[in-house]
Amino acid sequence: MVAVELAEVQGLTLAGYAMPVARYVGLAVREAGEAGAARGFLAALAGGDPAVPAVTTAAPWTVKPDCCVNLGITFPGLAALQVPPQVLAGFPAEYAEGAAARATQVGDTGASAPDHWLPWLAGPGPHLLLSLFAQSPEALDSTTRKLEQAWLPGWTELGRRDGNALPGNVAHFGYRDGLSQPTIEDVPPTGLPDHLPRAPLGEFLLGYPSQHAGYTFPVPGPPQLGTNGSFAAFRVLAQDVDGFAEFLTRQAARTGLSDELIAAKLCGRWRNGTPLVLSPDTDTPDPPIPPDALNDFDYVGDYGDERGYRCPIGSHIRRMYPRGQRVAGNGAHLHRIVRRGIPYGPPYDPAHPRDGRERGLLGLFIGVSLRDQFEFLMAHWANDGTFAAGLGRTKDPLLGDHADGTGSFSIPRPEGPLVLDGFSRFVTTRGGAYLFLPSVSGIRYLAELAVTTGGVR
Repeated sequence: MVAVELAEVQGLTLAGYAMPVARYVGLAVREAGEAGAARGFLAALAGGDPAVPAVTTAAPWTVKPDCCVNLGITFPGLAALQVPPQVLAGFPAEYAEGAAARATQVGDTGASAPDHWLPWLAGPGPHLLLSLFAQSPEALDSTTRKLEQAWLPGWTELGRRDGNALPGNVAHFGYRDGLSQPTIEDVPPTGLPDHLPRAPLGEFLLGYPSQHAGYTFPVPGPPQLGTNGSFAAFRVLAQDVDGFAEFLTRQAARTGLSDELIAAKLCGRWRNGTPLVLSPDTDTPDPPIPPDALNDFDYVGDYGDERGYRCPIGSHIRRMYPRGQRVAGNGAHLHRIVRRGIPYGPPYDPAHPRDGRERGLLGLFIGVSLRDQFEFLMAHWANDGTFAAGLGRTKDPLLGDHADGTGSFSIPRPEGPLVLDGFSRFVTTRGGAYLFLPSVSGIRYLAELAVTTGGVR
């Protein structure tokens, strides 16, 4: 067993908070001369000021807090805090380049290109991203005010975006969310159980053996900065709920299948979370599937769905995690990510469509390597079907960067596939940032930096 000090690890890396409201705030160091004041705010977040809410760690709670606070730092943020060049040089190239520069790698083109992003996330973007998750709007606002008083001397706010859970814990497309998360070795389990291989700790925290046998991802900087840290892609994803609903209606009329069955085939689950592999014909099987078994399934072996007759091979959840299915490089279990997402915008009312209100998802996609996990999933599994037999050049039906009207999706059947076409882009990126999630010791290291003519002490 690998020993990890949970009080050193930012909490959202290893566990979701299950809180109904959230806020992301982008900050920038005011100017070069204010780096000391900016570092003072980090010191407070690391527990140095009892008046300032401290970063929430992965240590077990005795009482669930009213609000949890975490932070991520961009590469320009490290430079603005005057991290020395020799330390900056130890960070991965994809993190240093940033989300906007690497947008084409993950399908952020056309309407999703950085030219169309929210202003505070486009261009240089923020130096620091605060993430707040709270049990009530009042707790969220109260914590924000306390943090704002602390950050004002050294930081300026560039922008913010709030999220709110929807009734039934669903996303705007109507699917129940958050069911599938990796079960990580050597830390307390937090998600639904399954029988699949456990993810090694080094897949999500720097400094431990990774998912690649005999390989540990490099730890940037001195150990106190990099160890127990991680990386994350922050994404603001607008969802075309009207377009998706209208697509389902058109395809139902064309194929004779119900809207709900088509929606299930596209996702791989019924909208209430029931997996198609376990219940291909109804979202309410008899006997019912126990709630704690909704993530305990595979596509191969005893489950016998290698051809995708129950759950299409191209469905969203099967593309994003093929489980035991054979894929190129035998890498089905090697590119997992932790997802922390919350919707933004009002609930969708099908009786009043096209109301002009933006709806979407605020997401953090966490792993020890942006390139090997987040970017790999988006480039190879979401937007290129060559990793698995039978997909061709098709794309993820929900996330894919479909040009308007040109995408297709195949529903395998013994008598021959049923092809749905006319896909447009249902999810548009409105902004992004590549973040380093330092440990508590890493935050203290950054807070205690003192730059002199002789170097760093």
